[in-house]
Amino acid sequence: MKISYNWLKQFLQTDWEAEKTGELLTDLGLEVEGIEKVESIKGSLQGVVVGEVKTCIKHPNADKLKITTVDLGNGSPVQIVCGAPNVDAGQKVPVATVGTMLYDEKGEGFKIKKGKIRGEESHGMICAEDELGLGKSHDGIMILDESLAPGTPCSDVFNIETDYVFEIGLTPNRSDAMSHYGVARDLRAGLIQQGTNIELISPSVSDFHVDERILKIDIEVEDKELVPRYCGITITDVEVKESPEWIQNRLKAIGLAPKNNIVDITNYVLHELGQPLHAFDASKIRGGKVVVKTLEEGTKFTTLDDVERELSSEDIMICDADSKPLCIGGVFGGANSGVTESTHTIFLESAYFNPVSVRKTAKRHGLNTDASFRFERGIDINTTKYALKRAALLIEEYAGGKMSSDILDFYPVKLEDFEVFLSFENAYKLIGQEIPKETIKKILASLDIKINSVTEAGLGLVVPSYRTDVQREADIIEEILRVYGYNNVEFSHKLNTSISFDSDINVKVENIVADQLSSLGFNETMANSLTKADYLELSENLNPEHSVEMLNPLSNDLKVMRQSLLFSGLESVAYNINRKQNSLKFYEFGKTYHKYESGYQEDKHLTLFVTGNRTQDSWKVASQASDFFYLKGIVTTLLSRLGIDNLKTTPTKSDVFSEGITLSLGKMKLVELGVVKRAILKEFSIKQEVLFADFNWQTILGLVGNKKIKVADLPKFPAVKRDLALLLDNKVEFKDIYNLAFQSERKLLKEVDLFDVYEGDKLPEGKKSYAVSFVLQDENKTLEDKQIDKIMQKLQQTFEKNLDAVLR
Repeated sequence: MKISYNWLKQFLQTDWEAEKTGELLTDLGLEVEGIEKVESIKGSLQGVVVGEVKTCIKHPNADKLKITTVDLGNGSPVQIVCGAPNVDAGQKVPVATVGTMLYDEKGEGFKIKKGKIRGEESHGMICAEDELGLGKSHDGIMILDESLAPGTPCSDVFNIETDYVFEIGLTPNRSDAMSHYGVARDLRAGLIQQGTNIELISPSVSDFHVDERILKIDIEVEDKELVPRYCGITITDVEVKESPEWIQNRLKAIGLAPKNNIVDITNYVLHELGQPLHAFDASKIRGGKVVVKTLEEGTKFTTLDDVERELSSEDIMICDADSKPLCIGGVFGGANSGVTESTHTIFLESAYFNPVSVRKTAKRHGLNTDASFRFERGIDINTTKYALKRAALLIEEYAGGKMSSDILDFYPVKLEDFEVFLSFENAYKLIGQEIPKETIKKILASLDIKINSVTEAGLGLVVPSYRTDVQREADIIEEILRVYGYNNVEFSHKLNTSISFDSDINVKVENIVADQLSSLGFNETMANSLTKADYLELSENLNPEHSVEMLNPLSNDLKVMRQSLLFSGLESVAYNINRKQNSLKFYEFGKTYHKYESGYQEDKHLTLFVTGNRTQDSWKVASQASDFFYLKGIVTTLLSRLGIDNLKTTPTKSDVFSEGITLSLGKMKLVELGVVKRAILKEFSIKQEVLFADFNWQTILGLVGNKKIKVADLPKFPAVKRDLALLLDNKVEFKDIYNLAFQSERKLLKEVDLFDVYEGDKLPEGKKSYAVSFVLQDENKTLEDKQIDKIMQKLQQTFEKNLDAVLR
């Protein structure tokens, strides 16, 4: 949320520096994430001065150009080539001198340079108002007042305002601070605590009166639960035109583009007081009546952005007497009822809509407006009529309007202020030290919290209705503490702690795996369990009927709970690749969520993501791309670390892989791993290969829960390594050699490893060459050559018999 410091100073007469004020706001709980200097005219017209045109003649080489001599007040007139039709001798004009930076509508700058135009030198530019950011006209150059002296800086001639804008990270509970007045109210409390006695100046509406009662538009509200309060007034004889400069400057400072005086005033009051308003063209309201109601499901309605939407039967709609929809209450106006240049009579609305209903409507239609932002969090219902008067007076002043009806105010059940009792003892316990009672009373008074009764034990308090987040004693204590200052609370320099012991075996196993992955260069990620429903279309294995849907989703991107960890992981991969991090290794412990007829189910998973090179680029190590076998090695090493061996390998049935396998133990599927399909990667704009492994973590925990690690002595006798180069059929896999080797020699064979594969033209068709190493070791004695040769001969014969292998 953007807050203008100049705007704040309309309510508080303070001379504090912006940076110091930002620090105080942060201490008060309104965290200032940044402070930006803003100018009503970018560049503040630095380098632009008043010039007097001394001579003006036709350009000899161009019909539409003129050569002027301009006095800039420094005693050395300069020649400027100008193409404006209205330039003439004797005029006072704004001149951008050589070196000046001017800015276009997009804020992009261009520098004025000395140059030649059609063979004639030009030392600057005589400017039109749009070139200086002073207006939109480009019909000709600006003609300034004749009394201005040449050389006068144009920054002194025009009212250029410099402002500082606070970017406040507003938490959802602070609905009272969703306006400049609300922030000023909080800032006043902080300033008083700092020892500065300052008054909060409220915009006056005492001049409000009805001019003539000639146009009454009745109000009918069908559901007071959805719309507890609704106010309206008609204003006639308005002239829709540009807003005054000061209103435009205020809106521009916080990033809003001015439109016209009526719309700008409603926006101004919205950001000033936090009360959304809407102006209707009164001539578009049939039957002289506004009806606030809900319409049938599927009713068509075109909003201000010219998008036709299908309404829900729960949407609050502002309609006319014929039930024609004019506006989505609290969210967005209609295309056919808004204020235009031809509007002369308006109906001005100020209301309080049910926050839950507005939030559901905004999310349902994908609309996030300044109005819905405030209604969703809960505005001050007692400001509704006051804000209407404030806006009406501004419209009367700057659009020439006349109040043409009394304010109609539907407010059947008045919202009362909250009553809370504050115990001094409880306050001291929660704060951690004793704050003087008079200080507490002073802080509460600065926050507009009235003291209804005083006892030795505590205070009876009345909390204003706009503080919807302060309804308990603990909330009151928090208010006292944030104004008093967290930094002012004393704390002990002695640290008391106790040793924690976690006996959960599942946590231990998870930590073992996490440590091993981290040592291999993996980084842990934690993705949101909420995700896009559209991801389910990327895999036939995921059933939309099993999705756990949010009743009130924050957005369409967070609509369902994930059935797979793949897509949230790919989002992280894409995010990093887009920021030039191309070699990635991620792991995540997370859950998937499913809905079945029998109920809801959560499954725990461990997923791995690998892409790019195995190691970071270095002059010491040649780059080596990660591949399927690299990931498989990591997976099998992890399982081996947990004591899970003798795995069965089968082709995976998951359709998210272009090629992949499933590792099982008996009938239990433990891991699916492989190369993610290009079609899926394309959805995330990932152009490089991504490897993915999905562990069924719940099953794995069941296998290792009670398994103890066995420790054995290191062997005392040396190991012996022998190699075989075998010519095999292409269909033979390394696992066949591996299994046969251990079946043939169970006692002395310790390791079998594949260290080279050759497939080429020099081999017979359908054949390949495997180079396999075997490690032999006897734990009780040193192996002799005869014993080693006998084992190797036995292995060779086994491969020849079972695999038709030929020794190369």
